[in-house]
Amino acid sequence: MQPITVLSIAGSDSGGGAGIQADLRTFAAFGVHGTTAVTSVTAQNTLGVSDVAVMPVSLVVSQVRSVIEDFAVTSVKTGMLGDADVVESVADLAREGMFPYLVVDPVLISSTQHSLMRDGGAAAYREALFPWATVVTPNLREASILCGVDVRDISSLEDMHWLARELLSLGPRYVLVKGGHFAASGVDAMVPDILMSSDEVIIFESPRVVTTNDHGTGCSLSAALCAGLGLGRRVNDATRDAKSFVLSALQGATDWHLGQGRGPLDHLGWNE
Repeated sequence: MQPITVLSIAGSDSGGGAGIQADLRTFAAFGVHGTTAVTSVTAQNTLGVSDVAVMPVSLVVSQVRSVIEDFAVTSVKTGMLGDADVVESVADLAREGMFPYLVVDPVLISSTQHSLMRDGGAAAYREALFPWATVVTPNLREASILCGVDVRDISSLEDMHWLARELLSLGPRYVLVKGGHFAASGVDAMVPDILMSSDEVIIFESPRVVTTNDHGTGCSLSAALCAGLGLGRRVNDATRDAKSFVLSALQGATDWHLGQGRGPLDHLGWNE
């Protein structure tokens, strides 16, 4: 047997918890070969982001073309793209038919509230990239920004349904709105995610894991979904697998003490 190849177009996290680093560990956990196109370099650790440099658009495009020309890439994900020009360039590549499956994680803001997208990026996602996506995977904050509402006004499943419908109207085949930022009502609270397409709605629930080691959950979920699609799974099944993977990775890292802030996940099952 030889592994299939998938591609992550995303930023680098110097602390190793999110971004390209989390994507590659996730790909390895799913037994697929991960390739990358680095869109940005961040100076960050578990406490936050202190500096960001966005790669030239031409270099991002060259990285993608170099990978696609040599490898039989079966699925692609995007993470931090940095600015509108990069988003639009990735959309141009999708328009050329380069991406068999495309998972778009619209990274706009870090877990420590540091902006990871320059002005115009949200509009570029909506207008240029979403129409080419197989699945878009915003969390509540990102979905609210993309829909022009205050996340504090999103407090129910009905509100999440509305966000998903609004985003679905922009052209992706599926929208996965993640509810992890709902205020917890207790240790045993369940976290709802909504997967919506033009003809079905599925609500996934998972237990809330009480831990400070949750840096990179969004990157890891979208990478796991990308791996599943690349392996030939249906979107519904790949989403279920991705959620199970992230839950296990959160549980495995619950008691880790890597860094002084929000630490990484146990992608590779070291605590099993």
